[in-house]
Amino acid sequence: MTCESALLYLDLPSSVLMAEAVQPLTDAAKQFLAARYKDITKFQEEVLNLPLAGIEAVLSSDDLQIASEDAVYEFVLKWARTHYLNLEERREVLGTRLGRLIRFPYMTCRKLKKVLTCNDFDPEVASKVVLEALFFKADAPYRQRSVAAEEANATYRRFVERAYKYRPVKVVEFELPRPQCVVYLDLKREECAHLFPAGRVYSQAFHLGGQGFFLSAHCNMDQQSSFHCFGLFLGMQEKGSVTFAVDYEFAARLKPTEEYVSKYKGNYTFTGGKAVGYRNLFGIPWTSFMADDSLYFINGVLHLKAELTIRQ
Repeated sequence: MTCESALLYLDLPSSVLMAEAVQPLTDAAKQFLAARYKDITKFQEEVLNLPLAGIEAVLSSDDLQIASEDAVYEFVLKWARTHYLNLEERREVLGTRLGRLIRFPYMTCRKLKKVLTCNDFDPEVASKVVLEALFFKADAPYRQRSVAAEEANATYRRFVERAYKYRPVKVVEFELPRPQCVVYLDLKREECAHLFPAGRVYSQAFHLGGQGFFLSAHCNMDQQSSFHCFGLFLGMQEKGSVTFAVDYEFAARLKPTEEYVSKYKGNYTFTGGKAVGYRNLFGIPWTSFMADDSLYFINGVLHLKAELTIRQ
């Protein structure tokens, strides 16, 4: 199959598309386009030129290789503004077609705030998707998994997490007595396994005192270079010459209590682009960390927590 033939199959009249005999062909066309343009940033210009049916096939995929759902949202807006110059038509296509393919629950709260004031969306549609996203974020993890499982075979999988390059985090912020945030990062066992022997995975950015920070999990050698181990680091995004004095603490949930246990704490004066952390967070070799009887994976998930406080 080629890109041209796939688009032809998707462009068949609806009377033909509804025919059961044609369904395997249209399904194959969608899968072809989703696989071809999986790395959407690599083929950005090509994807921007796809017709509506083509972009829908690409955005329906759980395997889309993209930094975050914020980036999906920005890309959809760019595509819609390119193909639908008339505002009413653009609102119509975003409200009834493309908006369903944006997984708003996995967008950052900062970006969701911008959705509410985005002129490209009908205000009612914007309010509905943002409220739905915020309610999902507020749900307990088991409820979130349940909602996602219910959508497993749905056409529009709004609550199913994609394989983002930057892992989503949950953030709780405090202003008093000092500016502080608590950041939760969950990594699946298979994500950790893929880090071996020298990989790293980054979290989405979060903010404290107006400055962007991120977490990064690594598979690296211990200080004596004698074995591989799991490391966790905290970095500050590049932005001018601002310096920030921060107290930080890393913790992880452990069996059998499944409570968060502090693993490392320290303080550091950050400047843009700098990172600090611990090469061997758990003080054990990689093989022990990944073992079947590991204390750190609860139902196949590693639960990490970082607390950051600005020092006054």
